[in-house]
Amino acid sequence: MSVSKAVIFRDFGKPDEVLELTEREVGEPGTGEVRLRMLAAPLHPSDLGTILGKYGTLPAALPAVAGREGVAEIESTGAEVEDLQPGERVMVPRGTGCWQERVVVSAKNLFKVPEDIPVEMAAMCTVNPPTAWRLLRDAHLNEGSWVIQNAANSAVGLHVIEMARYLGMKTLNVVRREELIKPLEEHGGDVVVLEDSGYEKKVDELTGGEPILLALNSVGGESALRLVRSLSPGGQHVTFGAMSFERVRFPTRELIFRYISMRGFWMDRWYRQNPVNRVQIMFDKVFDLMRKGVVYPQIADTYPLDEYKEALAAAGKPRLGKVLFRIAD
Repeated sequence: MSVSKAVIFRDFGKPDEVLELTEREVGEPGTGEVRLRMLAAPLHPSDLGTILGKYGTLPAALPAVAGREGVAEIESTGAEVEDLQPGERVMVPRGTGCWQERVVVSAKNLFKVPEDIPVEMAAMCTVNPPTAWRLLRDAHLNEGSWVIQNAANSAVGLHVIEMARYLGMKTLNVVRREELIKPLEEHGGDVVVLEDSGYEKKVDELTGGEPILLALNSVGGESALRLVRSLSPGGQHVTFGAMSFERVRFPTRELIFRYISMRGFWMDRWYRQNPVNRVQIMFDKVFDLMRKGVVYPQIADTYPLDEYKEALAAAGKPRLGKVLFRIAD
């Protein structure tokens, strides 16, 4: 038996009220299992939504270990595990709980992380980069197309800028704070505007008259409607988040007279609906973009697991980049 620290919640509620640091015993892996030593895990809005009990998938039982995404090193293997070796790095399976030091999981369908991918990147390769990639690729846009997004300073937003540039697309990026404009321009955003600047009334001026065919919404409320108004006829509006928790009024006129389409996207559903080989192909592409320097993580702060309260506080402040738990070297 090994003793493992873990950040858990026994009830759903506000993270600063229900989370606690505890110790758990972790045994040796059984047949078809491996024991993982966690290396790093980010703090996502979806982590907080899960702890609140408001996310799309919730733990089957409580108490549960927090954290939806991370990278780990295989510490030991059980019987009948032939294609995985101690020392190899893998993505932590969904539903495991990543804010802990060690855990035993099934060896089936674990995805390996190449050795040349830095730990900070490896810790964030299953949620934000894949989401940005799917949002852009599944829209089937041509090179030179314009994409507009709100919350452009979010992790997904930054990856959209990176990947759109790689794919030959252009981005119109909406942010809420003026101090974010220059950093996003330096990051590669073609145009960066403030949320309440009236940008939706001068889209042609901002894009040089080129149409905008894809809008990416992760805010909701009036911000989402501004994106709808910015779209060209026939454009598509995709929602993958709701940071403001504000409802969106049904834009009847835009849907009927300008043939705007609106749909949602959830990375978890995409994983469930696609075979392992297609998921691996996508991961291979993301890894390749990381090697080329096209995709890179923005890290705002790094904390040990013991300082989870400080990490939560940092995650709740305005910043550019992710807050990351560095659990082991």
